[in-house]
Amino acid sequence: MMHSSFDFALATPEILLLVLGLAILLVDAVSNHPTRKPSYLLALGTLVVLTIVSLVQWNDGVKGRAFGGLYVADDLAHLLKITSYVAVFVTLVYGRIYSQSRDMLRGGEMYVLALFGLLGQMVMISAGNLMTVYLGLELMSLSLYALIALRRDHVSATEAAMKYFVLGALASGFLLYGMSMIYGATGQLDLREIAAVIAAGKAENMALVLGVVFIVAGLAFKLGAAPFHMWVPDVYHGAPTAITLLLGAAPKLAAFAITLRVLIEGLHGVAVDWQPMLLILAVLSLAVGNITAIAQSNFKRMLAYSTISHMGFVLLGLASGVVPGAPAGVAADAYGAALFYMVTYVLTTLGSFGMVLLLSREGFECENIDDLKGLNRRSPWHAFIVLLLMVSLTGLPPTVGFYAKLAVLQPLIQSGHVTIAVIAVMFSLIGAFYYLRVVKVVYFDEPDGEAHPVSASYAQRGLMSVNGALLLLLGLLPGGLMAACVRAVQTSLGL
Repeated sequence: MMHSSFDFALATPEILLLVLGLAILLVDAVSNHPTRKPSYLLALGTLVVLTIVSLVQWNDGVKGRAFGGLYVADDLAHLLKITSYVAVFVTLVYGRIYSQSRDMLRGGEMYVLALFGLLGQMVMISAGNLMTVYLGLELMSLSLYALIALRRDHVSATEAAMKYFVLGALASGFLLYGMSMIYGATGQLDLREIAAVIAAGKAENMALVLGVVFIVAGLAFKLGAAPFHMWVPDVYHGAPTAITLLLGAAPKLAAFAITLRVLIEGLHGVAVDWQPMLLILAVLSLAVGNITAIAQSNFKRMLAYSTISHMGFVLLGLASGVVPGAPAGVAADAYGAALFYMVTYVLTTLGSFGMVLLLSREGFECENIDDLKGLNRRSPWHAFIVLLLMVSLTGLPPTVGFYAKLAVLQPLIQSGHVTIAVIAVMFSLIGAFYYLRVVKVVYFDEPDGEAHPVSASYAQRGLMSVNGALLLLLGLLPGGLMAACVRAVQTSLGL
């Protein structure tokens, strides 16, 4: 079902979210509930409504470009938006008790800012033009800067917000400069028009390549890939854990979406220039992430470095799609595998940081790996989920992490990068050390001092159980999600 330009029906999820977000802001202004329960429930309700709307659109085959090509609705957009709604929903539920006990709900800004950050992500996911990419990016980033600094009396949170703000501004500058160079080289801002100018050979080559360099640097920052990773460990560690999860899950999907749109939809014609850059970034991310994570005693910092190494795998998937003389379908498989990896990585991140939230209690942050000592004695169920999470992050069967890594390595080997595939596997083996160390601490170490019971609400326990079950289920039956990812990439990027 194709729509004409200037069609507001295509942008229904964004319009709904904006209206409902403003409504929650008004409710919050008149409500004086100490724990902001009305805002919390309305925020969750909003996310459920959005999920239904996007599912209906996806099911009905709603596709098209609106507002003169600035906005795109396609299968890729629907899939990533639904995943983002779920990620934010789960984050808000996991972070509820944590935020309450740390006085982060004095004003109700947290829920409204989380929703406006999501709005920015949705604009990024549906961007058909460089202007929309930047607009969505700034809307998301400004919401996240404020969220990280939400605990005003907390020195490390304020410091993390400042670091993210300064480095984020630098990365936005990189992206903007790259975009201006591409506009100068092609005379276009619309991604399809840029691709057409490059294909016709009418682009100014020198300016174009320079623009690509700056754009790849800006995108690498947003994904948290080395050597643009400096902010990740400090911000993940310094931010309140509930906000770390808001920062580490859904925004990664949006950053991945603009990377796909800009590089593959817009700059496909100069893939020979950006592909080697992605391979270098990928290998660096795998090296820096896995080797530095070994030295970490702080659980959140360890997970932050592990994020950097996982972004390396995502970049490997993106880099192995455009190869001269490769068999047909390799590109769709490669990008589909990268998308699958990103979606399942977000699922694992929700579980691992969610576990940190559930094990923290009033006056105690479960931040160090030693804080997990003897978890199996206190709660065998939570210990088992930690085991599943760590095994999936390591990439061992039967969890989804194994299949995700395998799916990325296949097109990488098909595209002739066998050496890089071997390097990736070697760094994954190094990663196994620090993930399995967490399992050892949970199951075999004696707890320090008295063992506190795990206090979590039924909603949190239920969601965590579903989270753990999905890691196994998608590991055993990955076909459905994988097919959806490949199909979304094929139909949306015209491969």
